[in-house]
Amino acid sequence: MSGTGSTATRADPPAEPAYAHGTGTTALLGDTIGRNLDRAIAAHPERDALVDVPSGRRWTYAGFGRDVDRLARGLAAHGVHKGDRVGIWAVNCPEWVLVQYATARLGAIMVNINPAYRLHELEFVLNQSGIEVLVASTEYRSSDYRAMAAEVRGACPGLREVVHIGDPEWDELVSGGGGLPADYLAVQEASLSCDEPINIQYTSGTTGFPKGATLSHHNILNNGYFVGDTVGYSEQDRVCLPVPFYHCFGMVMGNLGITSHAACIVIPAPAFDPAATLRAVQQERCTSLYGVPTMFIAELGLPDFASYDLGSLRTGIMAGSPCPAEVMKRVMAEMHMAEVSICYGMTETSPVSTQTRRDDDLEHRTETVGRVLPHIEVKVVDPSSGITVPRGTPGELCTRGYSVMLGYWDEPRRTAEAVDAGRWMHTGDLAVMRDDGYVAVVGRIKDMIIRGGENVYPREIEEFLYAHPKISDVQVVGVPDERYGEEILACVIPRDPADPPTLAEVAEFCAGRLAHYKVPRHLRVLAAFPMTVSGKVRKIELREEFSARP
Repeated sequence: MSGTGSTATRADPPAEPAYAHGTGTTALLGDTIGRNLDRAIAAHPERDALVDVPSGRRWTYAGFGRDVDRLARGLAAHGVHKGDRVGIWAVNCPEWVLVQYATARLGAIMVNINPAYRLHELEFVLNQSGIEVLVASTEYRSSDYRAMAAEVRGACPGLREVVHIGDPEWDELVSGGGGLPADYLAVQEASLSCDEPINIQYTSGTTGFPKGATLSHHNILNNGYFVGDTVGYSEQDRVCLPVPFYHCFGMVMGNLGITSHAACIVIPAPAFDPAATLRAVQQERCTSLYGVPTMFIAELGLPDFASYDLGSLRTGIMAGSPCPAEVMKRVMAEMHMAEVSICYGMTETSPVSTQTRRDDDLEHRTETVGRVLPHIEVKVVDPSSGITVPRGTPGELCTRGYSVMLGYWDEPRRTAEAVDAGRWMHTGDLAVMRDDGYVAVVGRIKDMIIRGGENVYPREIEEFLYAHPKISDVQVVGVPDERYGEEILACVIPRDPADPPTLAEVAEFCAGRLAHYKVPRHLRVLAAFPMTVSGKVRKIELREEFSARP
């Protein structure tokens, strides 16, 4: 049939799906962590590998390698073999880093334990993962690790040894491998596969006990390497790490991202201290600084902030929770971190899936969490159907690739709930993939507020309120409302406690600039937010506390 005179029209092309895969010219590393460390030692034996500012101790790569090997031999002499679980329950210190690399040498599985854990949490992790040897701090602030470890031992039949850092048994452990054959570690390492489990990290669940994300050499070594590669690390870089080592931010994006580029790890303090962090940057001429947004806010808020010489900084990473655009802009302008990067991820994905690039403009580096890293896939799906949505449409962000965990330790059912048959990890985060492939996270599925049938994303309101002159920090949550189902509560920390914002001032600030249904109807002025040790705000506590009386 001739088309002449036909009234048929060509259908519009289908919308671009919210899917992207990371390409690059650099291949994945096929190393184990130990073999990768050997490459850095061979290439740069005399460069600084690790500096502990509080104690003044320093290691070159050659010296760090020797101490890692001594500890690995000591662990082996104490009966630790490939696949055995070794717990590390400590604040940030050089020994934490030594344990990380020594267990990797042996193929033992290091289990990260949150230093904030108390007895019932510690007992659960020790038993659930089957830890045989526990390396722990002695005490820090209100935590008496020695007393707590002694108390739970009777309830943990698999735990056969506890070694406290700094006690005589630590020295015995380190020196205990002298009787092993000279080639013991080389023989052990030759038997290791990069796909074997090397690390268990417990995710901080909001209800019930946490799950142990089990990660391989391949998972975390590659993720650390590509995060470091994206910010341009080389052996010239010195990276200040005030973030906790027990979390992926510290030990993967930090330690492994640093040593895989033969750069230097700088420990500013056992736990986050804003002044100690800036002193370490100044003293060690650090080129990179890590932190969650609340850490950068605390550093910028120091009364003597302007007195620190931060001119050596060029880059860094802000991650762990949504990064406010206003804070990011100040970090770039006032901390000299022009190349600072935002990373997005989760423990189960080793952790980073998307990251901003060094040459991204300000808008991309403040309004998105970047684009997918090399060798990783991301997509945004309808949470109810699992179908990939068009770009520009909110949905659940999913990740697939080398970075997806092996599974939750000894919990196949919970693994199957998180990782589908196609090996996609479902993050639980609501996101939008833009036309250019960059991703904006708009909240958690469980945090989304449904007000009178309208979907409200707290992140959008938070970003807007960060620009209020009286607000230093803000968290938005939904609270029950008889008429609308949920109403919007803004919890704020004022810039000046003596002059906090009022609800009327917040409403006036929003008027005509936010849709009426997004304007907070309740306000709470707080001195601080409830936080996890890794610096994430516990929104569930805010909701629970204020649901009955917003």
